[in-house]
Parts: sequence; C-alpha cells; structure tokens
Amino acid sequence: MDAQSVIKYPVSTEKSLRTMESENKLLFVVDKKATKADVKRAVQELFKVKVVGVNTFITAGKKKANVKLSAESPAIDVATQLGMM
Repeated sequence: MDAQSVIKYPVSTEKSLRTMESENKLLFVVDKKATKADVKRAVQELFKVKVVGVNTFITAGKKKANVKLSAESPAIDVATQLGMM
C-alpha cells in the first residue's frame, strides 16, 4: 500500500497527547485494510523516524494505530510537524 493512503490523519485528544508525552506514542486513523507492517513502513517513510512497535484496533468503524517511536525520535517533534502542538 502507498504510504499516503495508509495514514489518514492523526488523532489529537487529551489522552493521545498524554501518551505522546509519557510513552512516546502517536495515534493515527489508518486504512482498514492496512496491516501493522504497512503502518510501520508508512510512518517511517512519511516522518523519517524509527518505529519500535505498532498496535492496531477498531472502534466505531475506524481502524486506529498506536505507534511507539524509538527514544531518539521524540513523538512531540512529529506532532509539531503535523501541527498538533
């Protein structure tokens, strides 16, 4: 899958911002057909960061991905690029 079509948009809620600061994780709404490997590849390609792990889940008909970044690539920097901060 194309990186642009895998990641739809970031989720910016109080809880997602808290996990971004404390656990270095970002939350994205992704394509329903995207696998964890697709999400990992897309985040690494789009934001030039190292991804440690991906957890996906489906709520209210939307597939979301919790993406944990490595220590050398802070999630706050990526959030700033996205305009979330």
